[in-house]
Amino acid sequence: MLYVRFPLPMRNVEDLLRRSGIEVSHGTVRIWWLRFAPMLAAEMRKKGVGSTKS
Repeated sequence: MLYVRFPLPMRNVEDLLRRSGIEVSHGTVRIWWLRFAPMLAAEMRKKGVGSTKS
C-alpha cells in the first residue's frame, strides 16, 4: 500500500520493510508491484482512498 499511496523508489520500500523485520530485495518488491498493484489501485479507486472527496 505504501508504494501505491506514495511514489517511493522500490529500494526505499525494501528499506521500510527491512525496518519492520521483513527481509526482501527490491527485485521482489518489483515483482509484487507488477502482480498486485492493479488490484490495489482498483480497490483504492472503489473505496475512494486518497481522493479529495468530502
